[in-house]
Amino acid sequence: MSTTATRTLRFGHSPDADDAYMFYGFHTGRAAVPGHHVEHVMEDIQTLNVRAMQQGDLEMTACSAHAYAFLADRYAVMACGASFGWGYGPVLVSRGPRTVDSLRGKRVAIPGRWTTAALLLRIEAPEVEPVEVMFDQIPQAVLAGEVEAGVIIHESQLTYQAEGLSKVLDFGELWKERDNLPVPLGLDVIRRDLGPELMRACSIAFRQSIEAAFADEDEAIRYALQFGRGLDRAQGGRFVHMYVNDLTLDLGERGRAGLELLYQRAVACGAIDKAPGFEVV
Repeated sequence: MSTTATRTLRFGHSPDADDAYMFYGFHTGRAAVPGHHVEHVMEDIQTLNVRAMQQGDLEMTACSAHAYAFLADRYAVMACGASFGWGYGPVLVSRGPRTVDSLRGKRVAIPGRWTTAALLLRIEAPEVEPVEVMFDQIPQAVLAGEVEAGVIIHESQLTYQAEGLSKVLDFGELWKERDNLPVPLGLDVIRRDLGPELMRACSIAFRQSIEAAFADEDEAIRYALQFGRGLDRAQGGRFVHMYVNDLTLDLGERGRAGLELLYQRAVACGAIDKAPGFEVV
């Protein structure tokens, strides 16, 4: 037996309800890469971004759309697994009502330098002072006055009002109203050195894993809520399907258009030198 046939493929993803939902098929054995074992490596998205940039050791990994601009030489984008927000996305919040312009020169928390949330803030509010804060600590940092505002991701997008925070700007709302496009947030990528055949097999298996979750919705949501950080069943289901939808199964032309626009704006604001070419597996 060849060593390739028994190879372990490590897949990095966030310990979040939406990611867990996508991996339901792998978890239950309904999806598999023939002849290979898929091992889950759970780390927050900023850690995964840095790991992919500095080590590139994970065969497959979630990454921010922002970070992919620095990974395109080593990783290709999988057609499935991407996170887009259609009319919703990361939310810029503060302790009370205020405008984006009022934040000029002010400290604003971001969930990591290479996150798409940080890039969206730079594009729309280039004159703020970004401060890196662990994503799940941003609401408290804002409430405590450690920063004037913060860009929240994950479950906080559903709970920030109950925590006493006010919306300054929802980047997904802005993209829908202004650009008629979904805002791209995260991608799942695969290392190019695996070769075309194995890359394609992994992408097919990942799609099967997501389809298995859609087919067994109640059980998949129940599994995903283990990673829901306090969300109840209704909130958990809503959150999962904010970011696991038709564009997750296949990013398609709308997804490509959103990514292209994001990278155009990233180049224009000086966040990246050039837009990455991205082939889709």
